[in-house]
Amino acid sequence: MSLKTKLLLLVTIGITASVGAVAWLIEERAHEAFRQVEQDRTAALVNQFRREFEHAGDEITRGVDAIASSDAMQRTVTELANGAEYANYVNEAASNAAAQRLDFLDLIAPDGAIISSAHWPARFGYKQRWFLDLPSPLPRQAFLKHVETPQGSVLAMLCLRTVPVHGLNYYLIGGRKLDAVVQSLSPPEGLRVAIFSVPEQGTGELIGPGKESFDPARLTSLIQKVLDKRTEDSATVDLGPALGREEIVHAIPLPGYTDRVPAVLLVGNSLEQELLLEKRIRNISLAIAGVGVFIGVVVSGIVTARFSRPIKTLAQAATEIGHGNWDVRVETSGKDEIGKLAVAFNQMTTELIGQRERLVQSERVAAWRELARRLAHELKNPLFPLQITVENLLRARQNTPQEFDEVFQESTATLLAEIANLKTIIGRFSDFSKMPAPQLQAVDLNELVSSVAQLFQGQLNRDPGRIQPKLQLGDVAKVSADPVLLRRVIENLVLNAIDAMPQGGTLIFRTMTGSDDRFALFELEDTGAGLTTEECERLFTPYYTTKQHGTGLGLAIAQSVISDHHGRITVSSKKDLGTTFRIEMPVWDGAGEGKNVGVS
Repeated sequence: MSLKTKLLLLVTIGITASVGAVAWLIEERAHEAFRQVEQDRTAALVNQFRREFEHAGDEITRGVDAIASSDAMQRTVTELANGAEYANYVNEAASNAAAQRLDFLDLIAPDGAIISSAHWPARFGYKQRWFLDLPSPLPRQAFLKHVETPQGSVLAMLCLRTVPVHGLNYYLIGGRKLDAVVQSLSPPEGLRVAIFSVPEQGTGELIGPGKESFDPARLTSLIQKVLDKRTEDSATVDLGPALGREEIVHAIPLPGYTDRVPAVLLVGNSLEQELLLEKRIRNISLAIAGVGVFIGVVVSGIVTARFSRPIKTLAQAATEIGHGNWDVRVETSGKDEIGKLAVAFNQMTTELIGQRERLVQSERVAAWRELARRLAHELKNPLFPLQITVENLLRARQNTPQEFDEVFQESTATLLAEIANLKTIIGRFSDFSKMPAPQLQAVDLNELVSSVAQLFQGQLNRDPGRIQPKLQLGDVAKVSADPVLLRRVIENLVLNAIDAMPQGGTLIFRTMTGSDDRFALFELEDTGAGLTTEECERLFTPYYTTKQHGTGLGLAIAQSVISDHHGRITVSSKKDLGTTFRIEMPVWDGAGEGKNVGVS
């Protein structure tokens, strides 16, 4: 990924993240504000319900108190206490309930028997002792309770009063249906109200004007939670894909005559407006983000191009220097940091050229000095026998002709042998200094390795140091090489391996494709004595050798040949475990050279 792309990506991510963070913050604040408004609206509606609840309770209480304190009721209970028949008063409750606009009114005897019932006269004589069986004192305020009617159980707001006479307590229970209280509520737009009635027996039901808009199945868990804990709770309810909206439902338990909750007030607050606003905020945020990203990309593209173009030029110039073009220069158009970097780069290349020239000159001097030292060392050994032989001849000239002839024959043989040794030494130095340029062509590496192994077959099988060759040749492409020079390198490595295994062993010839398919690999692995780490580091140094008889130029020449082929030769070894030489050769590309010339 280029620097320009990275900068553009960074700017895009930064703008998108900033706009997203702002949009998220706005949406969260709007969400909190909506929740606060929703809570305020719900609290106001609940307070209104409680006021209506208390107002209805006060009306019911006043009505029942008026009936209980009326002269007619006092006269009725007095007659009943004096032994009058209950049947004579069956219709007594109906007229009193109508006068006070009550839906329910029961006149009950001290033993709990119903004397008169306004809403269900047929229950005359039935026992109703639910208020007598409780140890708590009778309540003075109105309360909620389910009342049995001919049509079933009905949730009502009741008031209970005693009518004492002659030491006996008669009871009046009067009230109204609760749904009439809910009908009086006027919820604002977006709110709806209903009451979930929970009878002591049977299933619950919704009552009130909003009962059709609530789905009891979706509220079961919330209602049950409120009934169990007897505390207010709320939940977000999904109204389903058909309605396509959500709402928050608050559930408030309504108190009854006992600790049991007889009903739950449900207040639904639609989230439709909130969701629409949040969606609008998201859409606006996306639009702003899109415009911001577009503008940011354009502006950052212009800005990053100004920075990335000179950096790209510097990178290309550095690549040219890496390929050996030391004369490359970059333009210094600006005075900012990039311009200063270009000036420093040009100064660096100038200094590098000077240092390279000085280094080359120093290396040449050092090479010639080393060559002179090694040549003097190598020539010194055969010159000493030559000097001794000539001195012996001079001394023998003073002897008899027969003695001179004997010394002359021995001395000439010695002279010829040492002269041949001098020629050999001079020839090796000449080979090292005059390496021919490789004539590159497509070479079958497997075929070349097989022919070398076949050439040394007799020498490898010679007793007592029998060496077992193994060929592990892979499917490799042809390499770009001079077959004569590459063959000479492999032969040199094989001779070194044979010398390293005087007691015999295994010699493995291996070819394979490298991790980079632009190169083919050849490995020669022996099981000889191995080398130390220090010896491996100096092995390709000219004139360094681990043999008793050797010039130390064989591996140096091999490295020079492989380097001329734009390849690489390395060695790995462990003492007493063997040595492996590894050659990497560029694959032939059909154009007279390898696919890659960047190996050093």
